Amino acid sequence: MGFEAMWDALAAVGRDRASGGYRRFAWSDADMACREWFAGAACERGMALVEDGNGNAFAWWGDLDAGNAVLTGSHLDSVPDGGAYDGPLGVVSAFAAVDALRERGVEPRRAVGIASFADEEGARFGIACAGSRLLTGSLAADRARGLRDRDGVTLAEVLRGRQRNPDRLGPTPRLLDRLGCFVELHVEQGRGLVEHGAPVGVASAIWPHGRWRFDFRGEANHAGTTPMRDRRDPMLTYAMTALAANKQARLADARATFGRLDVAPNGTNAIPSRVQAWLDARAPDEATVKALVDQVTRQAEERAGRDGTDLTVTMESVTPAVAFDGSLRDRVARVLGGVPVLSTGAGHDAGVLQAAGIPTTMLFVRNPTGVSHAPDEYAEPSDCAAGVTALALLLQELVT
Repeated sequence: MGFEAMWDALAAVGRDRASGGYRRFAWSDADMACREWFAGAACERGMALVEDGNGNAFAWWGDLDAGNAVLTGSHLDSVPDGGAYDGPLGVVSAFAAVDALRERGVEPRRAVGIASFADEEGARFGIACAGSRLLTGSLAADRARGLRDRDGVTLAEVLRGRQRNPDRLGPTPRLLDRLGCFVELHVEQGRGLVEHGAPVGVASAIWPHGRWRFDFRGEANHAGTTPMRDRRDPMLTYAMTALAANKQARLADARATFGRLDVAPNGTNAIPSRVQAWLDARAPDEATVKALVDQVTRQAEERAGRDGTDLTVTMESVTPAVAFDGSLRDRVARVLGGVPVLSTGAGHDAGVLQAAGIPTTMLFVRNPTGVSHAPDEYAEPSDCAAGVTALALLLQELVT
């Protein structure tokens, strides 16, 4: 099954007919269907299929126990109404690249693995790259077991419902000790390659980023009978905070987004008693991220004092800046005859593995719209083919 056939087989899984976007949340029915697709692709190629205790799936060509293995791949889950390419392009391209090596008669000296990491987007339980973080130990198993989705169901309960053992969550030394490097191909989440006029690029670094939960509490009351002067409305405090985040991010050339809200009692004719809002903050360096969040928090606290509301800010996850392996990046540039080098504000499993000491690089495939995490995310078929060619050339360089 070639690239187009694999892509078509995966395209309908988890797609929302109304929005055209994807809803492949961790351990949902759509995610389980993606897992079945991955297992079928591995079986078709005679690759050994392994799932670790964290739900990460691996297909192996060659003997992992020989060590110094080369791992590639990405993820298959999505954000709410996400695009088709974020994650799946890297997995499908990995299988296509292995096919290309076999067609050339390549006999790898090192095992080649294809990964489909679990819950990269964090759309269900709130922690991005949960599968790779658990694999490397940067997310504690006890914390992960207690994570809850929006329905209040814990990850442990979900795993049991899918016939997995939550007691198996945690680092996988057998795999990590045998990895020589990791290569992740990903659609670009921006227009850098459009500006460079190139179909493929290589990543230099990932910006530091994190998620903070802002809990605004006030007093529920009637929308029609409560004078404006008597209100303790947490929605007003939140609204000012969102505007402050926008302004501070623009001033710092950073990124700040309130993309998720939970309002109680969530009635059209009721003043809210509580507003929960999640801030995603990113910047080129960690000092800027910290200063941004501190400034937004300070302004929110000041506004809460004027509105008669209360505020609690909780850090849910923080990822420091990650610089990818320089020698591996230079090797990519040499093998591919020189390609644009880009940094990115998006988080990836590649960043988690690099931070854990695994030499890692990323290939980006051009996105003509620059849109990501939305249905308009796209890559031209010819650019996808160029990505497969580049990945196959790099893998051949690494394993022969």
